[in-house]
Amino acid sequence: MASRDTATERSTGTRPFARFEWMIAFRYLRARRRESFISIIAGFAFLGIVLGVATLIVVMAVMNGFRAQLIDKILGLNGHFIIQPLDSELTDFDAVAARIAGVPGVVSAIPLIEGQALASGLETSNGVLVRAVRDADLARVPGVAKNIRLGTLENFSASGGVAIGTRLAQSLGLVLGDSLTLVSPRGSVTPLGVTPRVKAYPIVAIFEIGMSEYDSTFVFMPFEEAQIYFNQDGYATAIEIYLAHPDDIDRLRPAVEAAAERPIVLGDWRQRNSTFFSALEVERNVMFLILMLIVLVAALNIISGLTMLVKDKGHDIAILRTMGATRGAIMRVFFITGAAIGTVGTLAGFLLGVVICLNVETIRQFISRLTRTDVFSPELYFLSQLPADMDSGETVSVVLMALILSYLATIYPAWRAARLDPVEALRYE
Repeated sequence: MASRDTATERSTGTRPFARFEWMIAFRYLRARRRESFISIIAGFAFLGIVLGVATLIVVMAVMNGFRAQLIDKILGLNGHFIIQPLDSELTDFDAVAARIAGVPGVVSAIPLIEGQALASGLETSNGVLVRAVRDADLARVPGVAKNIRLGTLENFSASGGVAIGTRLAQSLGLVLGDSLTLVSPRGSVTPLGVTPRVKAYPIVAIFEIGMSEYDSTFVFMPFEEAQIYFNQDGYATAIEIYLAHPDDIDRLRPAVEAAAERPIVLGDWRQRNSTFFSALEVERNVMFLILMLIVLVAALNIISGLTMLVKDKGHDIAILRTMGATRGAIMRVFFITGAAIGTVGTLAGFLLGVVICLNVETIRQFISRLTRTDVFSPELYFLSQLPADMDSGETVSVVLMALILSYLATIYPAWRAARLDPVEALRYE
């Protein structure tokens, strides 16, 4: 039968996807009054594909942007490697940092002191993480040095003050020049036991990293002052290492361990944040699968719409067959009809998704003003703005997947149309 249809096509001079097939297919897309129900189904299929593709692109872009912004904020304040002493205190931190800084691929090695304290202001108190680095090293911490909003870090050690985040300043009711009182349980040793250490420091700088957890928790203190405050005179608690490329941690780990020349515990940024980023990746994959169901449902609407169109056009199909149209030509007519819905819907969804991604923060602010609610709360989502980072490969995958599903959905109704017997269709005419 297939060879006979091919021979008929050759004898009539037609070729696959000839002009008349496109003409008939687009004619079927323009529904008349009695075909309004079919056009409604086709419209829902088109709308479903548009919304499905656009939603997929926007959600994937926002999740990519969310991950990229988090990595940028986290690595802007925390090193890619962190060295902690294993057997003895880190009294040789200068020599160790100098040796590690000489490893190719290492940008800087920064000794630091960390400790927890209770910060008190004019209105309330908050638990904070006090971090101390030397002046020259503080300028090489991009998360702080590039995000000073008020004050300055010049002569930070000589100032005897501290630098705090904007959210911490707001919650404590403090401004530049006010005093921040720190209370540490690791205070002076007396015959009656260890007494808490309480000391007030002037605020000389206020920074805003853009990640609410850091802006509300971190307090930066001069290195020498922190050694005295936390009873760690002469040594550091850790050394943070910044690399030229964060993904080089596996390649540079042996060289860094060898350069330390002492027993150490070497952690990296992926280990410290593995739970968080793993959960983010799982959520991203699950969201992709769930939202892909929208496109699948729209493709099923194409099947139902085309099936009803085939039943409605049975008389027309029979006449076309008696006029010499082959089964292949009929199949291609209905394939073009369904594929047109999927193709145009996918392209429209792609354009809509791109427009939303380019204006996602403006849209968020508009919705927040309209509903008078905080749509993207920094306290819940860590970031102060809604990010969107479109990945070209991922976007192309979404578009191709939508097109493939749309094209596959047209095959069965088109095949049913091609199998229609013209004799049976015209018997009662």
